Amino acid sequence: MFRFAKAALNLTAQGARRVAVRHESHNVAPTFHTKYGNMMILSGTVFCIAVWSYVVTQTGITWNLSPVGKVTPKEWKGIGGSEEEEE
Repeated sequence: MFRFAKAALNLTAQGARRVAVRHESHNVAPTFHTKYGNMMILSGTVFCIAVWSYVVTQTGITWNLSPVGKVTPKEWKGIGGSEEEEE
């Protein structure tokens, strides 16, 4: 059982050296994210700002940002809908 575990985990020094040599021999090419990442984020930000600036300025949407002074409360009628008038 010990031999099987040792072989399965590849704990020999020779096996570790083989793995290290195998990893060193690869030429590491830049990935998509390292090559284009900043440019993609910057272009996406510019695109978003351009679209939202068009929407805000050119579409004629009324945004109603603050209801202060525009909302008037209705007269309160009490609980149960009964309209009792006090004289």
